[in-house]
Amino acid sequence: MPYIKKTERKELYPSCIRYAKTPGELNYQITELICEYKFPEKMSYQTINDVIGALEGAKLEFYRRIAVPYEQKKIKENGDCY
Repeated sequence: MPYIKKTERKELYPSCIRYAKTPGELNYQITELICEYKFPEKMSYQTINDVIGALEGAKLEFYRRIAVPYEQKKIKENGDCY
């Protein structure tokens, strides 16, 4: 995960009227953000690859920071199945 300086985070923060409340809305917001990134004026394989890489990195960071601690908590509560 690229760690952005605290002084630069606010200007990168998405300015939306409200946050997504459903998976469909979240997907839409992510798609809109991606479409604003260098599209369509800089459409190239490299740009597509960069977007896919950023999505994959965000997915892995979410898994590491959110999913793993949740799973560890549930293992302690319910016991491990392995």
